[in-house]
Amino acid sequence: MCDALKTEDKLGAVLVQVQDDLRQLKCSLEKISVSEKGRTLDIQALDSAIHRTESGIRRHAEDYLKTVNKQLLVLPSIGELQKETEEIPKWKPDLESIPDVHPQKEDLTWDSPGEKHKTALTMRLLYNPTHPNNRAVMHQKFGVPLPDVHKRSAKAVKHQRIITGPTVTFHPIEPKGRHSLAIPEDDMGTVQNTGLLHTLIQHKAASLHPREDSYSSKMGVVGSKSRCHKQLKWETDPGPTHEKTGRESTPPGTTKTPPPSAASKSMDYTGMMQGSNSLISQSPLNLPVQVAVNTSKFPFTIIKGQIDPMATDFCHFKQSFSLCWSSVVDALEALEKLLRDFAVPQAKVSGELLVEFGHGWDNGRRMAPPVIGLLSVLENWEEVMDLVLRPGQRYKGEGGVEAAAIHIQSCWRRYLARTAYLRHYRRKWAAGTIAISWLMHTQMRRVRKALQARRFRQLENHRSRAQHLAANWKHIQSSKRTIIHIPSLGYSQSQRLSMKGLDVLQNIQIGRLCDIRDQNVDVIYVCPQHLGEDVLHYYTSLLKCDGATEGAETRAIQAFMRRFIILTPEAVDYFPTHNMCLSTLLKYSPRTLKRIKYLIQGKQAYIVGGAAHVDDLAVADELGVPILGPEPAIAQLYSTKSGGRRIFTEAEVDVPPGQGDIYSLNQLHETLAELMTQNIDVQRWLFKMDSEHGGRGTAYCDICHLSCYNWALQEYHRYGPKLWNTKWIQETVLLRYLHEIPEWLASYARPAKTSCYPNWACFLKTFLRQGGVVEAFPPSDSVTCLTVDLLLEPGGEVTMLSCGDQLHGSCQMEAIGSTVPQTSVCPETLRPICMRVGQACLQRLIVGYVSVDLATFLNRSTMEQKVWAIDLDLTYSNQLAMTQMLLMMTGGTLNCRTGCLEVPVPVREKSCEHQTAAKPPVVNHYAVIGNHLFHSNLSMLYHNVFFKMCKAHGIGFNKKRKQGTVFALYDSSERCSIGMITVSEDLRGALVTFAQNLSVIHQEISSSKMQGETNFKELIKDIEDVLQMTVQNKLRAVKDKAAA
Repeated sequence: MCDALKTEDKLGAVLVQVQDDLRQLKCSLEKISVSEKGRTLDIQALDSAIHRTESGIRRHAEDYLKTVNKQLLVLPSIGELQKETEEIPKWKPDLESIPDVHPQKEDLTWDSPGEKHKTALTMRLLYNPTHPNNRAVMHQKFGVPLPDVHKRSAKAVKHQRIITGPTVTFHPIEPKGRHSLAIPEDDMGTVQNTGLLHTLIQHKAASLHPREDSYSSKMGVVGSKSRCHKQLKWETDPGPTHEKTGRESTPPGTTKTPPPSAASKSMDYTGMMQGSNSLISQSPLNLPVQVAVNTSKFPFTIIKGQIDPMATDFCHFKQSFSLCWSSVVDALEALEKLLRDFAVPQAKVSGELLVEFGHGWDNGRRMAPPVIGLLSVLENWEEVMDLVLRPGQRYKGEGGVEAAAIHIQSCWRRYLARTAYLRHYRRKWAAGTIAISWLMHTQMRRVRKALQARRFRQLENHRSRAQHLAANWKHIQSSKRTIIHIPSLGYSQSQRLSMKGLDVLQNIQIGRLCDIRDQNVDVIYVCPQHLGEDVLHYYTSLLKCDGATEGAETRAIQAFMRRFIILTPEAVDYFPTHNMCLSTLLKYSPRTLKRIKYLIQGKQAYIVGGAAHVDDLAVADELGVPILGPEPAIAQLYSTKSGGRRIFTEAEVDVPPGQGDIYSLNQLHETLAELMTQNIDVQRWLFKMDSEHGGRGTAYCDICHLSCYNWALQEYHRYGPKLWNTKWIQETVLLRYLHEIPEWLASYARPAKTSCYPNWACFLKTFLRQGGVVEAFPPSDSVTCLTVDLLLEPGGEVTMLSCGDQLHGSCQMEAIGSTVPQTSVCPETLRPICMRVGQACLQRLIVGYVSVDLATFLNRSTMEQKVWAIDLDLTYSNQLAMTQMLLMMTGGTLNCRTGCLEVPVPVREKSCEHQTAAKPPVVNHYAVIGNHLFHSNLSMLYHNVFFKMCKAHGIGFNKKRKQGTVFALYDSSERCSIGMITVSEDLRGALVTFAQNLSVIHQEISSSKMQGETNFKELIKDIEDVLQMTVQNKLRAVKDKAAA
């Protein structure tokens, strides 16, 4: 055992010194003799010897303890463990038989082998302080009473795999005088990675001597052979030592931490407070120590964070754990500081828990101990914990004022930093928003400028192509040409979004296909929706009915069929719910545009559009063809109700009394009061929006509901018609009207179509926003409205293409059909009116197709027929499209000069052989056109079923007699709207046939419980009124002829 220790180890010298001191004490006691009676015993030598012995033992024990705590123990190699374990002697002598003889160094060599063996066993017991007979041997042999040492459990020893000790940084062997740890060169291969040693060593105090049970345990760590080869050497440092201030000096190789500043103190305090608040940490050191159930053997009390060093309990605790005091003192100081910081009046400490916590706490890295761990060593930890967690308790303890100041400063600095950050963040956000807004503004401005430049270029190209069209119009009309029909309704976006079935409304003009009845015309029809095979087959069969194809060969028929084509833009599928006009859809359909380019390549072509839109110019510019129509800006200006009145005024055409360009409520009331005063015989006043069409933007109010109207009539009759036009006479009536008009309008004004505007308030709001017209309704019980379609040729000529008397449904302001030709106005009277209107339009650069609405009635006072121009539409009308289909089916012509529909009489084959080149005879026919017949139950029938039903009831068209019924199909999906034309030799027959067809269709598709939504009934009623009026006119004509 002596060979296992280095010569530098002072353990043997300490024991020898203890033995010598005890021997000298024994000798001194033997020499002391009791004096004679009455003399005192000299005890001074005894006291000095005992004092010297105690001080020497204490000094050498402390030095040795400090040295052992820093010693590094190394595990043996696994390969030699079994071999070394086998060499360990299994025999254990009886400790009681060991003689009380202290072996001397110089006497070991002369002892017998038995004595040497007994001496080795005795030294082994002395080096094993955990043996139960260690204290007895020390007391019997050397007279030294040792204190009780805290024992660890056997289970913990059994499962322990590593040796615990302080963390030591390895350095090369230094000269003498430096404390260092060295490993023999022959065992350097065993320990190759010092980092592994750091992980294998826990920071606990090692035992003074190797344990005896390590030789017998299978899980033992160090064998006797490995201890001989792996000893750690201590070297003394004669140089200057480090200063010690109550603690150990910093070991070599470690970094000293500078003194904490105010900020670091604040951080330490914050960490302490967070630890005390959370009470739970992920670190293994923060786990609470399990408090033993039994009472602590070494309790002591800390009062106000201070330990009384003279207290009995503390002295007993310190004496019991003196060997490991260096690991306890750091934890004790940390506990004292914690209790002082939180002003804890009294804390009861469990000594055993404090020692265990001190062994487990790693103070090598200068880490602050966990609060929960420190408090777990207290017996009254619950009371202390409640006190520590009390808000503001920290500021009552040691350094509380400074901690409070630091906390206040940190909160204030945090507030300032947070405020500055938020201000910076808001400014940064504002700067980013401004930058993005500016970028978007500049980008939008660039895009807007680019669009303006493109549209200006398109407008310039349109004007140049329009000039070319005007210059060559005669040549184009007489040569082969292609007409591109785009039935687009270029209304405003709000109007288009409010319309239901915009695609069907645009496709009502599918009758434009019948322009191919002119042999020089090819038609490209752009359809706003996909048509089914049934609809395409129907129109293919319908167009074959032209007289030019009757009896022709198959090749001629195929050539005829190639003269028209129906195209649907692909953008219809991209924007199904946007209600875009057809020109916009075609603009975003490159494949369709490319195909149209291919079809018109090398041909004379022009576009016939609908309601003008800016995208018409884009399509025309893409195709490189002119547009037979006005510029969009001009069309938008004069297609309004106010613009139409200006054109009618310039054309010197009679217009209803009224005023346009009304945009305010006061202007509306003042204008209406003045008009009512000047035209006191008018019974109904109309209010028309500028931008609406088809009766959607029309309202009316009857003057009979005005309370002061009877008084105004009395005033009119009192002064007479001649004096009534004087301003001072009208003033009293004007003021009375002006006072009562607001309430009168609010109570009795009604929109014509409540589906668009349910009440007067909604109508008035839109009316004042868009502007509108106030005009008089014809003062007659019998009023007939007619529509005349004009072609304003680019060459400057005006041609009447169609004219017909309007038929109305539920809304008296909306025409859903007409009778062709018109019979309400004499053609000699109608033609000059139309010519003047056409010339006025040409003066304002309006070309193309124009529709003029007129109203005729009999003046009550003079009984003369009057014709008022009431509306102007700068577009291709539905009546004109249906008229083209009518002329296609009958093969006739509409002579607007005479007001006759001339249909050629079929000639027999025999007479054809002897017939000269003279024109065939013609007869006058009449037709009734219904362009928008609606019935919701029609959707239940497919088109082929519908035609079979009509055939079963005898509804059809006779090709030879050129009489009968022809239908127009608009869509394949909903199938709720159709068009119908009836042709007869007289007007009455055409009206009766039309009404009968509507009645039969309604009865076939409806039942008593499912009538559906339809305008058939109102149209039948209007036709009955027309028939009654026709009868009255005939009777009056007979009476006039008899009277003459």
